[in-house]
Amino acid sequence: MIPPRERTAPGAGEPRAGSAAAARGLRRIRIVLPAHLRTLAGTGREVALDVESPVTQRAVLDALEARYPALRGAIRDHVTHRRRALVRFFACARDLSHESPDAPLPDAVAEGTEPFLIVGAIAGG
Repeated sequence: MIPPRERTAPGAGEPRAGSAAAARGLRRIRIVLPAHLRTLAGTGREVALDVESPVTQRAVLDALEARYPALRGAIRDHVTHRRRALVRFFACARDLSHESPDAPLPDAVAEGTEPFLIVGAIAGG
């Protein structure tokens, strides 16, 4: 697996030609994590992971949890794999939290030009 990176260069969604990731049809996806999940995973604000096509919420979260096992159960329920109530997903200025986990993510996310954001909801009173 590719180690997380703080910043990703434009066009990073394309694995290098001839790379093992490109040969397997993987896409380099950028994921932005909230502070509490960064602490749990022991990583920086943004990570880059290779994800199998088609790029969906499920594929991104599966790759994220495989790379950072401490996140299993923090974003999705262990058994049902449904999004936790106080976690939201955004990409390309759209709230994707209630979309099907198997729906394709926007092209800009799949191409690595825009990140997939995981946001801890604000609650309180």
